[in-house]
Amino acid sequence: MALSSGLKYVSLGVLVLQTTLLVLTMRYSRTLKEDGPRYLASSAVVSAEVLKIFTCTLLVFSENNFSLRAMYELLNEEILNKPVELVKLAIPAGIYTLQNNLLYVALSNLDAATYQVTYQLKILTTALFSVSMLGKELGCYQWLSLLFLMAGITLVQWPVESLGDSEQNVMSAGSQFVGLMAVLMACVSSGFAGVYFEKILKEASQGLWLRNIQLGLFSFVFGFIGMMVYDGESVKQAGIFQGYNIITCIVVVLQVVQWCFTTVHHLTSMSFMAAFVELFMSAFVLFACRQALGGLIVAVVIKYADNILKGFATSLSIIVSTLISYFLLKDFNPTSVFFLGAVLVIAATFLYGYEQKPASSSTNKV
Repeated sequence: MALSSGLKYVSLGVLVLQTTLLVLTMRYSRTLKEDGPRYLASSAVVSAEVLKIFTCTLLVFSENNFSLRAMYELLNEEILNKPVELVKLAIPAGIYTLQNNLLYVALSNLDAATYQVTYQLKILTTALFSVSMLGKELGCYQWLSLLFLMAGITLVQWPVESLGDSEQNVMSAGSQFVGLMAVLMACVSSGFAGVYFEKILKEASQGLWLRNIQLGLFSFVFGFIGMMVYDGESVKQAGIFQGYNIITCIVVVLQVVQWCFTTVHHLTSMSFMAAFVELFMSAFVLFACRQALGGLIVAVVIKYADNILKGFATSLSIIVSTLISYFLLKDFNPTSVFFLGAVLVIAATFLYGYEQKPASSSTNKV
């Protein structure tokens, strides 16, 4: 019991750290002033997709007892010989690619704190798509939390009068509007793609990691095409990896860790020991990138952290992002309206994960 409680809070702390690090490092990398060109967001998206495919391929390799022949036969059978099943993933892959690019646009124009709070709107979009596409039923507490969520995000984005140069204020307002639109589009695309992918997983018998290879292949193609269309001239002049540094590499790795945190939620139907063994092998093989280690932590979170603690992790992440944006990055000036909105969003995350226990019957049937 003591071990279980300890693992619960350790996993919670790592979940907070991972969520906060991704947002802050991405924001820092998009605002860092350096000599030479800044790295291309489209290139970072493509790099993350390559790393995801590599990670999933190693996981499939481990599932097939590290047999290259068995893995080749499986990939050939499930990918090349089933084109219809493969094409189904083109839709979520394209949307995920769009979403990942939008997040870079958002964090190039919004401070980390505002982004972190506003991006919680994905709870609303995911809930609505789950109801419409999967027939999921929401309880009264969940519907109430969605109202809190919308009210909180509206307050966070509420315009405030600022003193100073009017031209600078206009440019700042324009940049914030671009960031807001990017976050809203990312929330909608995240909700739809996540629910659509979940529906495909439930209807098919293929493994989770194999499905993610298929998804990653399409995402890589779409991402590469997008990179050449929008940043083709820059790529021709300075190459795909122009502007890359250690911060950029950390951002790419954290993106894959974030993907692990999302994907491994589908492991809840597996036994904890099976998930632990599989992800431990992945951690050993991929120790240099530490990707599977992130997945291992997720498995522990799923096992030991309940919905209240996950809501608590989101809340802590928002608070930490706010403090670091204000004291270190110095790109955020909090207002009372922002704090009120943030409190409503935090309350909504707790309320959405609240599970009402059925009332115990006081009378016995005869």
